[in-house]
Amino acid sequence: MFTSFSTALSALGAHTTAIDVVGNNLANLNTPGYKASVVSFSDLVTQSLGAGLGETQVGFGVARPTTIRQFSQGAIQASAGPLDVAIQGDGFLVVRDSLTNSVLYTRGGNLQVNRDGQLVTATGFRVQGWNEINGVLDTTQPPTDVNVPVGSLRAPVATSSLSFDLNLDAAGVAVPTPTTFSTSIEVFDSLGGSHVVSVQFQKSATQGQWNYSMQFPNSDLVTPPFAPVTGTITFDAMGKMTAPPVTGPMPTMAVPGLLNGAANMSITWNLYNGATPRLTQYSQPSAVSANAQDGFAAAQLVRVGIGDGGRVLAQYSNGQQVAVGQLSMAAIRNPESMLAVGNNNFQLSARSALPAVGVPGTGGRGEIMGGAVEFSTVDIAKEFTNLIVLQRGYQANARVVTAVDELSQDTINLKR
Repeated sequence: MFTSFSTALSALGAHTTAIDVVGNNLANLNTPGYKASVVSFSDLVTQSLGAGLGETQVGFGVARPTTIRQFSQGAIQASAGPLDVAIQGDGFLVVRDSLTNSVLYTRGGNLQVNRDGQLVTATGFRVQGWNEINGVLDTTQPPTDVNVPVGSLRAPVATSSLSFDLNLDAAGVAVPTPTTFSTSIEVFDSLGGSHVVSVQFQKSATQGQWNYSMQFPNSDLVTPPFAPVTGTITFDAMGKMTAPPVTGPMPTMAVPGLLNGAANMSITWNLYNGATPRLTQYSQPSAVSANAQDGFAAAQLVRVGIGDGGRVLAQYSNGQQVAVGQLSMAAIRNPESMLAVGNNNFQLSARSALPAVGVPGTGGRGEIMGGAVEFSTVDIAKEFTNLIVLQRGYQANARVVTAVDELSQDTINLKR
């Protein structure tokens, strides 16, 4: 009979722990990326009464309950924060503690930038990934702190190639007044200075041929005039360009002695897109359908955001958008074995499998969605139901203690 005291007391302690877990779940109802925990009860070893072979068995109560964190997918909702991210699928963001430099893992995607320009979580832990170095984003290297180029000035890049996609009117004439067509494009030097390169086409007396002349502004040179780059473009009877051939050298413009002191320029005119000619000659008005060049001026950083896939994108005042960083993700085979250490972070335990860190969307890792946040997986209706059930269990076991106490008093009174 006196075993009933310890049995009921073990149940009271177990139900108290379970109610604590439910309370913690409800407290984190609106915590982004929070994963709800459940309680698992188990009985203690039993004792056999009498001389039989276990026909009468009485247990010693309930063991200390274990908590299991359920890493189910939370609802994903769009966010107004340009640096907010949500993980869809398995995996964790990799972060470092600023004090101990230890590696932790989180699903909380409310990210921001600290005063050192590092990408951090809402609680200040440094997000790990890869940074652009000299124009290269190498994700094969070990992850490091992700840096955001806040307030930076992007260096200019000199134009080294340009192209035009255009049609020259096959109905043009060579005599008495040759048909002409001209177009231009803005290019940039090593200092980010802007220059306009113009190309003029003139119908030749030879069938299917056009003469061209590439010009550079004389006003931009130390010693003008500029010697134009000239040549001939030939089309066949189907209007397809045949010369210069795709295997031959492309027209190249050498520009020495720029007035602003920039480095000498060398600009190649790409007449082919792979093996496909960019110029045609059909009986349609001469017109440019597209043009391109690979240089740009110096530009101020306008904004930084994180796009789908975990790429840190920087947008500059010249309209250029550059991937300056990449978030890393860790796949852990048994995430329920990790230990919660607060601030939405987890650390590995002795039972945890080694994490596999890599690019999102590869190796079984989930996807990162930019401009979104993963909600908590706490189900308020389910937690309230559990709370009522646990409360009834606590009350029932408290009644057992009262009943055993009354029986004890009756037993003591027998000797009186």
